[in-house]
Amino acid sequence: MKKSILFLLLAVPALAQDPVQYVSPLVGTQSKHSLSTGNTYPAIALPWGMNFWTPQTGKMGDGWTYTYDADKIRGFKQTHQPSPWINDYGQFSIMPVVGKPEYDQDKRASWFSHKAEKAHPYYYSVYLADHDVVTEMAPTERAVMFRFTFPENKNSYVVADAFDKGSYVKIIPEENKIIGYTTKNSGGVPQNFKNYFVITFDKPFTYKATVADSVLTESRNEVQAGHAYAVIGFSTRKGEQVHARVASSFISFEQAEQNLKELGKDSFDQVTAKGKARWNEVLGRIQVKDENTEKLRTFYSCLYRSLLFPRSFYEINAQGQAVHYSPYNGQVLPGYMFTDTGFWDTFRSLFPFLNLMYPSMSVKMQEGLINAYKESGFLPEWASPGHRDCMVGNNSASVVADAYLKGLRGYDIETLWEAVVHGAANEHPKISSTGRKGVAYYNELGYVPYDVKINENAARTLEYAFNDWSIYQLGKALGKPESEIGIYAQRAFNYKNLYDRETGLMRGKNKNGQFQAPFNPLKWGDAFTEGNSWHYTWSVFHDPQGLIDLMGGKKNFNHMLDSVFTVPPLFDDSYYGYVIHEIREMQIMNMGNYAHGNQPVQHMIYLYNYSGEPWKAQYRLREVMDKLYTPYPDGYCGDEDNGQTSAWYVFSAMGFYPVCPGTDEYVLGSPLFKEVTLSFENGKKLRLSAPANAGNKPYVRSVKLNGVNHTRNYFTHKQLQNGGTVLYEMSSTPNKSRGTAEKDFPYSFSKGM
Repeated sequence: MKKSILFLLLAVPALAQDPVQYVSPLVGTQSKHSLSTGNTYPAIALPWGMNFWTPQTGKMGDGWTYTYDADKIRGFKQTHQPSPWINDYGQFSIMPVVGKPEYDQDKRASWFSHKAEKAHPYYYSVYLADHDVVTEMAPTERAVMFRFTFPENKNSYVVADAFDKGSYVKIIPEENKIIGYTTKNSGGVPQNFKNYFVITFDKPFTYKATVADSVLTESRNEVQAGHAYAVIGFSTRKGEQVHARVASSFISFEQAEQNLKELGKDSFDQVTAKGKARWNEVLGRIQVKDENTEKLRTFYSCLYRSLLFPRSFYEINAQGQAVHYSPYNGQVLPGYMFTDTGFWDTFRSLFPFLNLMYPSMSVKMQEGLINAYKESGFLPEWASPGHRDCMVGNNSASVVADAYLKGLRGYDIETLWEAVVHGAANEHPKISSTGRKGVAYYNELGYVPYDVKINENAARTLEYAFNDWSIYQLGKALGKPESEIGIYAQRAFNYKNLYDRETGLMRGKNKNGQFQAPFNPLKWGDAFTEGNSWHYTWSVFHDPQGLIDLMGGKKNFNHMLDSVFTVPPLFDDSYYGYVIHEIREMQIMNMGNYAHGNQPVQHMIYLYNYSGEPWKAQYRLREVMDKLYTPYPDGYCGDEDNGQTSAWYVFSAMGFYPVCPGTDEYVLGSPLFKEVTLSFENGKKLRLSAPANAGNKPYVRSVKLNGVNHTRNYFTHKQLQNGGTVLYEMSSTPNKSRGTAEKDFPYSFSKGM
């Protein structure tokens, strides 16, 4: 009897009332250049914070700043890195050491163990064995507090490393303070770029030294060099705690001091508690109830990653006004700015997720885009912190359109309309990923040709066509005349120009109208971007019905979808000359040629909802969620990419996904949990209930929306935002009659013309 009672208690679904405790910032950190399981680092930060902090295991300048398999920590680094491939800017570190004032990153490094490490979004702690020091840190949006617990030692030190490529430090002993700046960056900054920092301690210095390019000079308080450090020291008792308050600014030392006020007079524990409360507030917009703790950990770890980028790149001045250093023209200007996101990745689900759950934050981001356009003449496509030459497409159009079409207001949409129209008609003079590379060919021929030395041309064409559709929909919503916007509707069908009936796939096309030859649909890159034709053929977000028609109907379309999983994981890497990590991640997952670890194919499974076989989507989506995501350091199946791969999971676990940003529809999948409650900013709540859900029940037998049978393969934005209850009946066998009628299929442009 006692065993039965215990079983019943254990089986009761747990409500994640303290959701941040399910988050592991270490998910995805067991990565390397040749194989990504996320390519993340533990971002100790607040949601959308300007500054992140992380333990640094990699060498200075190494994009893999923290890897789970490392043995030593070199310092605790302020970072703005969006990915190892883009690398970092505005970076410096601090490190406690004992015995000698070792400043060199290798000599000061200390062994550590994950068993003596605690990582939460709002708090990090680790024991540095070589120095017998416990280091803790707790962040605000632009500041952080450190707590160092030292051993008994007459020679305890803290090193402030301003990094190489031009830096400055100054020790102000009468204020227990270090100030400095770092200029180290990886691109995307104006000539006058600096990150100014200030560090204050609660213990007087008995030792001080500065280092200029490997030359340490004691009692010299100020130095400007290629690589500058400051070292301060004191005698400590066993267990003595020394606190450091740190903040930085891209504007000035004075603004760094202003940002330091975020810490106020709070103790370390108070800063920690406030950070925890902030994370619970933001994560708590989605309350999940389920008895599977591992899935709760996976979900909330993904939700945490969805709330980091794009990061705030604005500061609050002494008058309480938002101001920013422009990464585009180097001026200090009023208003919001956000950065460190690549729209090629994040237009797909990250920005639609923010528009659904955090629209007031999205409004600020739209205002940031307005400022980016005013300051540079273009909307960014990949920003870190300014324009970066990375990836393809003109997907800023989607980011702008989806926000407005989902009802966001209160910003200058007319300037954004001007920006998207400008971006669609122009190439950036220096940054090939900004604007539209090959736009003259695209506008004349209806595609970017394969043989005109523009790489990844087919990918560009397919994305430009979707971007044109986005512009057309936005123009209609703004009441623009058809004479002005009709051309975008026409170009939205340009995807058809690359469809090859012989292979049933998208294929690069030469300027003379002939398809590229020879053609290997398994060839990665070349005409496509980080994928092959099997992946990019489905990049017709706005018109799946048009693609179905090209393929000869639903039966052939479904067969081609099936084939992505049944084609072996073969590949042609000749374009790159070696097996890039994205290829390897596809190969080892045992899902055929399905490459969920990269973005182009992530919406593909949902397309079964457009072709009368939604149960296949349900089965495959559950397989991906169960197999390819975990709450462990190897928890992703490829690059996490600024929240996109995480937002895919968050949406999919809730049971729906925005296949086509810019529509008001979320396409149905297979809900993962027994109960999820969404709290919207409009005050409404939506309860998603699947009481009989289980690991062996991926199939949706029926759906009721507020008590009414719901046969559609999608929900609308309004239906979700109105709140109420969605009741799923889940099953271990597919219901092959639900969602198979044409009237139940989601939006396609061909059907809406």
